[in-house]
Amino acid sequence: MDRENLIVYMKVLHLDENHELLLNQLKGFGFINDKDFTASKKEIEAKIHQYDGIVIRSRFTIDKQFLDKATNLKFIGRVGAGLENIDCEYAEKKGVYLISAPEGNRNAVGEHSLGMLLSLFNKMKKADAEVREGKWLREANRGIELDGKTVGLIGYGNMGKAFAKKLRGFDVEVLCYDIKPNVGDENCTQVSLEELQEKADVLSLHTPQTSLTVNMVNESFMNKFSKPFWLINTARGKSVVTKDLVSALESGQILGAGLDVLEYEKKSFENLFSEDEMPEAFQYLITSDKVLLSPHVAGWTVESKEKLAQTIVDKVKARFVD
Repeated sequence: MDRENLIVYMKVLHLDENHELLLNQLKGFGFINDKDFTASKKEIEAKIHQYDGIVIRSRFTIDKQFLDKATNLKFIGRVGAGLENIDCEYAEKKGVYLISAPEGNRNAVGEHSLGMLLSLFNKMKKADAEVREGKWLREANRGIELDGKTVGLIGYGNMGKAFAKKLRGFDVEVLCYDIKPNVGDENCTQVSLEELQEKADVLSLHTPQTSLTVNMVNESFMNKFSKPFWLINTARGKSVVTKDLVSALESGQILGAGLDVLEYEKKSFENLFSEDEMPEAFQYLITSDKVLLSPHVAGWTVESKEKLAQTIVDKVKARFVD
């Protein structure tokens, strides 16, 4: 496809607000950019046949019905790491090129994971709340050190590798389990799941949402760890069964949990509950000193907003312009 044809034919619909460089650089390639951040999915379906490309974060699911309406679609750019809100198999069957940007926020996720872990080890949430109440309880807030611990990662792609790199400054053993062979590197030793469960003091999840990972961390899974451990989840909320996590926190099998994601999240990741009533397990999480929560922002930094957008631009350019 030559540049002259691009100017005529490549029309892109942006469904979420992103860094302005995305629009500006695509325009520089000769693309026509339209924005629609408010219309319903049904309204978008009615006009999607006019577009060659879509840029989306997580506003709604791109399913078969939507793809059948998108008769001229050539690419979908997802400004984020995962593609679980897209029917990838059907899209690829229809010849739609799928673009994600895990390179754009992997550093942010690595830093957030480390920050959560150190905060838990040093009881920062509890200590901060007590000092604000006028309490000065030093012995009750004695922390533990990361040095000498074994950190186990499940999933060793962009995010897992970024976290392992952050751990290089500590005297720790880093192990990973991944369904792909030969992914270990100088920062991490790949092992079986059984060995990871035998050795890990810390478990950090870095997996996409798939049929293999939904409800993966359940009662049976947690009980297979040979010693109590700490859990960090900056991946996908549905990987952890919350009620089983609460039971493990109560029993001491899990010493503490840093959760950037929750199983209650909607697919859009923009809201938590569809009803006013909070699940009982979540009520435990929000009152426990052993739990640190954040609203799915591990990859959500000033820098990553720019890097995510640039990654999408670079991949579109490589496919359709260069």
